[in-house]
Amino acid sequence: MVKKIICFGEMLWDVFPKESIAGGAPMNVALHFQHLGLDVKMISKVGNDKQGRKLLSITEKYGLNHDLIQIDKDFPTGSVLIDNQDKENIKYEIVKPVAWDHIQWSEEIDKAAKNVDAIVFGSLAARSEESMTTLFKLLESPALKILDINLRPPFYTADLLDRLMTKADILKINEDELTLLANFYDLPNQIEAALEKLSELFSFELVCITLGSKGAAIYQDGEFINHPGYPVEVQDTVGSGDAFLAGFISKYLSKESPEKILDFACALGALVATFNGGTPQYKLEDIEAIKSI
Repeated sequence: MVKKIICFGEMLWDVFPKESIAGGAPMNVALHFQHLGLDVKMISKVGNDKQGRKLLSITEKYGLNHDLIQIDKDFPTGSVLIDNQDKENIKYEIVKPVAWDHIQWSEEIDKAAKNVDAIVFGSLAARSEESMTTLFKLLESPALKILDINLRPPFYTADLLDRLMTKADILKINEDELTLLANFYDLPNQIEAALEKLSELFSFELVCITLGSKGAAIYQDGEFINHPGYPVEVQDTVGSGDAFLAGFISKYLSKESPEKILDFACALGALVATFNGGTPQYKLEDIEAIKSI
């Protein structure tokens, strides 16, 4: 049976000086789930504006279900203003308030939450009271809950992270995020020990960390399993982590072994890094081809 997944959070435009690119981690993850053949729905909100309509048009081409994407009459579609003139010090502004700050609970969301296998969410969409309230209501669902923590200063607090991680069954972080969490929770310097302590603090089924060019690792049931990743000629790394997460969760829901889960997720993340943009079109056989390079 095809697994049903909900992704909750931001849909937006990354606005560079010369172009705008559709993005938002939850939306990227949803589009990759769609590629992988899962039954995915996106809970978000866009403005009743040209940019919102364009986002819906783009995601429609991928086949993404729009039933739970709301339209806001008062607030614009989300955007991130990016200044990349200094490649070593890229500056960005996550515009606020925008439509996805005002995701409202609805009968449609309530119905979907009762009939779903997994929910993927992050910390950024909880920066506003309205969307945060909707998110925590959604997290009352008995579904598997995956927190892609996605820390974006200044839009989180220790209290918010506590609340989000308490609700999660699986935590996905990167090295920088582990460093930030280490400061909050006095974690050990060694990665394996840090993940073990996080698991104990929040009773996670599993903690996954992405390590950039060094691959990824998971801590589960007292075991630490890592994968070196796949070396590829990188075009850009935008969306690679989102692709990794989609691949990871798809195999986890299929009850694959930790080794196979990591292998597939690392291959998909590497594949996406060979393209420009975070949600390129690809075929399943392209993922397998990465492993033979």
